[in-house]
Amino acid sequence: MRLLLIVCAILLFLGIADLPIGYYTLLRFTTAIGAAWLVIHDFNGEPGPWVIAFGLVAILFNPLFPVYLDSKETWQIIDGITGALFAFRAIQAEPAKKD
Repeated sequence: MRLLLIVCAILLFLGIADLPIGYYTLLRFTTAIGAAWLVIHDFNGEPGPWVIAFGLVAILFNPLFPVYLDSKETWQIIDGITGALFAFRAIQAEPAKKD
């Protein structure tokens, strides 16, 4: 799980740069999938703060019904905040168990 969180964080931080539109399509897919997977993984009967936060991220970044915002600068701020959210969650994640 930690690797997925780190990859999503890195992709989001890269999204702050001015990149081709194809990158942002990839970013929507990876972020939405990563956030939805985390919601499923963390949900244990009650929606805690991580479930709510990443549920909102999954909705915001979903590629099927995209959310369009007014400017590139707004998305850069959202990408940075969401990248920090993924990075912070990666720090809190339990290390993978070795058998």
